[in-house]
Amino acid sequence: MLYFQTTSKYVLANGTKLIILVFFCLLSRPITSLGQAPAPITYPKVAGYMGILHPLVTFSKEGTTTNFDSYYVVGMPTGINIWKSAKIGFSFEFVPFIRAEQGISRMSNFLFHPGILVALGHGFTFAGRAAFETSGRYGITPVLNKAVVKNKNSNFFVAVPLPFRFGNNHPPSFTLGLQAGIAF
Repeated sequence: MLYFQTTSKYVLANGTKLIILVFFCLLSRPITSLGQAPAPITYPKVAGYMGILHPLVTFSKEGTTTNFDSYYVVGMPTGINIWKSAKIGFSFEFVPFIRAEQGISRMSNFLFHPGILVALGHGFTFAGRAAFETSGRYGITPVLNKAVVKNKNSNFFVAVPLPFRFGNNHPPSFTLGLQAGIAF
């Protein structure tokens, strides 16, 4: 029995030495590329954004109307982009519109704007959106978007939305807009 205890103490001591040796070997092994290469982006990737939208001019059979003339309309788009890969994604956008006219301002419309995203390269993205407005209008909106300033955690962008709208006892219309915002 004495021999067994002595052996077990001897084995325990050698086992402890072995554990310490393995621990130091792991710590002393060279660690390469930590902090040197960016981590690969995993998909799906989720990004949010918000901005400001100015519809500049609208064309229809009823005539041409321009913003900033006798009234001012501004939209505040907020959305979530879900990128399935580096090339394709889906977007949910919500846009409340404020109209100021003759010293009175009010929320004039709300737009639900889901769509598909296609990365075109060099900071450009195409968004093909469906449009559903509380004003009773509906349609499509192709948007060309460009990231103009890229930071580590955010991007500043400009976009040109081209809404086509139908319905609610109005003739079809086409609008040229200008949007700027931040994505994060």
